[in-house]
Amino acid sequence: MTEAEQTRPRGRTLTEIYRGWGRYQQLLVEALTPLSEGQLELRIAPHLRNIRQLAAHIAAARAGWFGGVMEIKPELLLPYTSWNIEAPDGPVTVLIEGLETTWRIIDEQLGQWTLADLETTFSGVWRDRPYSYVCQEIIWHLIEHDLHHGGELFLILGSHGLPTPEL
Repeated sequence: MTEAEQTRPRGRTLTEIYRGWGRYQQLLVEALTPLSEGQLELRIAPHLRNIRQLAAHIAAARAGWFGGVMEIKPELLLPYTSWNIEAPDGPVTVLIEGLETTWRIIDEQLGQWTLADLETTFSGVWRDRPYSYVCQEIIWHLIEHDLHHGGELFLILGSHGLPTPEL
């Protein structure tokens, strides 16, 4: 064991465990930043989401789970849940602000939580149905959600000859 490992606190935060998620957030923002309003409307097929809708959907899901289900900073997050119904108009900076705000709150929480917190249960009622999720389920769902829809977004960029991030 190295000296650094000996002095490191035993309770690792979830930021250390989920470090790659923050990098993926950076890749999403880097891919979106140079896009024009017209490019945000690009899609693969007429019946699939466009880039604007995908970015908004990612932010909305984060906001719904952390702000709604987990009740973490709902005053900051819950306004973004409407983006699941209708993506905001305007320049790419609006979408980036949503992704960065939702990510900042997630990252703050990951920095406070330890492995033991993964077992925390969040219960409530949604659409007249009771629910109960442990923190680990929510985090895993959001990671796979970000990866899935971010992958769609990157596929649209590449299919239209636009730069995609180097993973």
